[in-house]
Amino acid sequence: MPIGIVGLILLSVTLSALAQISLKIGMSSPQVSTALAAGEAGRIALSVVATPHILTGLACYGLGMVVWLAVLAKVDVTMAYPFVGLGFLVTLALGVLLLGETLTPVRLVGTLLVVLGVVLTAQS
Repeated sequence: MPIGIVGLILLSVTLSALAQISLKIGMSSPQVSTALAAGEAGRIALSVVATPHILTGLACYGLGMVVWLAVLAKVDVTMAYPFVGLGFLVTLALGVLLLGETLTPVRLVGTLLVVLGVVLTAQS
């Protein structure tokens, strides 16, 4: 697989992981938490669309999708898609580094098994 395609795949995976982190931050914001506690659908929707981290997360997903479409235009989906599993590792790392989430041994081993599956599949 050409290095440029691998770069696009990694960019798409990274954007998806960044989207997850941004969405988590946004959904944990006081405005959204208060709206969720009130349970009013309209208030929840307004707080969600007015939260910058949520909008940033959605933008990251959108950009990642455009990059992914460029990948799919150039390589077989069965070759490209296994790399999406790397998103587990990137999201895990970002969750620990940026959100202070706990990295348990079981979570680490599970994530590494997914990555091992990606490596094995990519070599086939």
